[in-house]
Amino acid sequence: MELDEKKYLYLLLILPLVVLIFLFNLYWKRKKQREFGDLEMVKKLSPESSVFKPVLKVSVLILALLGLILGLVNPKIGTKMETVKREGIDIVFAVDVSKSMLAEDIAPNRLDKSKQIVSQIINQLGSDRIGIVAYAGSAFPVLPITTDYSVAKMFLQSMNTDMVSSVGTSFNEAIKLSSTYFDDKKTSKLLIMISDGEDHNEGAEEAAEEANKLGIKIITIGVGTEKGGTIPLKRNGIIEGFKKDNNNEVVITKLVPESLTAIAKATKGGYVNGNNTKEVLEYVKNALDNIQKTEFEATEMADFQSQFQWFLGFAFLLLFVDVFLLERKTSWVKKLNLFNENK
Repeated sequence: MELDEKKYLYLLLILPLVVLIFLFNLYWKRKKQREFGDLEMVKKLSPESSVFKPVLKVSVLILALLGLILGLVNPKIGTKMETVKREGIDIVFAVDVSKSMLAEDIAPNRLDKSKQIVSQIINQLGSDRIGIVAYAGSAFPVLPITTDYSVAKMFLQSMNTDMVSSVGTSFNEAIKLSSTYFDDKKTSKLLIMISDGEDHNEGAEEAAEEANKLGIKIITIGVGTEKGGTIPLKRNGIIEGFKKDNNNEVVITKLVPESLTAIAKATKGGYVNGNNTKEVLEYVKNALDNIQKTEFEATEMADFQSQFQWFLGFAFLLLFVDVFLLERKTSWVKKLNLFNENK
């Protein structure tokens, strides 16, 4: 089951508000009755007044409101499981989340630019499976291989420079972890690495050569400028200063395309500058067109059908019933004395 319009769920807060208003009104009436005189005398003066009917009316109203809200949310139920044959490749996005990716030499900053690029690439994919890895001084698995692009985008947007504690950038760790994502030997494999190219560890080319032996092609995307930029230190969106080195000098971080080119070359892949998103998308699309697709099966929920009409019908029925519910006692119910009101 899935919810089509989750934004309306906040309307459920109306229900406890209705209950509070009802209880306050009940308290106010009792208070006024006490001011008027003895409660038993008041009951005798209004023998047709029911204690149960107001509770019934507010219960019907709450159920009707609940039905209206659920109708707006529009729950959808998948009516069957369907096995769908797909043709595609496995793609892992390895995104650099080191502190240098906060540099704003490209707008809005290198990391946000990387997210935009990955999101746009996902938008043009068809039946490919994708996974996401974050890396800095070490690598961290963000999302395993999946065909759920909406979930992938959600995890992508949550990525930040605090999710990997180790400082620096280690391409070899990112490549090694990404290699473990590819669980099907028959499927074509593509690793897309996005970074500013500043590598603080050795072994990147060796790791790329090992990946090549496993049939993994690597495309590298460089973000940033070769002129470079500072790394702002922000609190609540306000710049408080800039990152400094051990000599108390402001750090200037630059795009290093050479390291990214060397990694891609080791797997017969390619490097592209990521500052122009359109060029990146065209480059990746051409690369995907030249990679052999593999047919595989994926079982997924299909044929979701809206269920809002049932909730709205139930709500309108209750509202119709509520019109005919009066707060005085019903004669035939009064004879039964189910609620011990005939005193």
